[in-house]
Amino acid sequence: MDLQIIQNKIFEVRGCRVMLDLHLAELYQVETRALKQAVKRNIDRFPGDFMFELSKDEWLGLITNCDKFPDNIRHTPTPPMAFTEQGVAMLSSVLRSKVAIEVNISIMRAFVLMRQMVIGYEELLRRIEELEVSTDAQFNELYQALTRLLSQSKQQKERRPVGFVTYNRDKNE
Repeated sequence: MDLQIIQNKIFEVRGCRVMLDLHLAELYQVETRALKQAVKRNIDRFPGDFMFELSKDEWLGLITNCDKFPDNIRHTPTPPMAFTEQGVAMLSSVLRSKVAIEVNISIMRAFVLMRQMVIGYEELLRRIEELEVSTDAQFNELYQALTRLLSQSKQQKERRPVGFVTYNRDKNE
C-alpha cells in the first residue's frame, strides 16, 4: 500500500497524530459501522490514549481546514473516532482479516516514517539555530567596526571644500 496515501489520512488532533475511523474503515475495506462495532465490543482494549471520539468543534475544525473529506462525510451527525498509533496497532487484534493485517503493517510504517521526518526536521532546526548564532556574532562584530569608523569620521575636523569657489555679488553693483 502506498505510504503517501496513508500519510494523507493522518491528522493532528489534541497534540496527537491520529487516523479517523472513516479512513481506517476505507483502508481495511470494511464499513465504518462495522469498525465501530468491533471497537465497542472490545472497548477495554482502547483506553483514552489509544482512541477518543472527536468533539463537534474538533470535527468542524477538521472539516473546515481540510479538503480531504467528501461532502457525504462532512455532514455526518456524529463525530468520528480518532485512533492514535497505538490504537491502530490494537485494531489489528480486533480486525483479523488478511487485508487488515497488511493495511496495519503499512500504517505502522507510515507512522514510523513520519516520526523519522520529524527527527530530521528537528536536526535541521538545530543546525539553523547554530548557524544563526554564529552569523549573529559575525554581524555584531561588523556592526561594531562600522560604528567605530562612523564615529571616527565625525570626529575629524571640517575641511575646506575643494574646487572652484564663487562669491555672490549683490545685484545692485
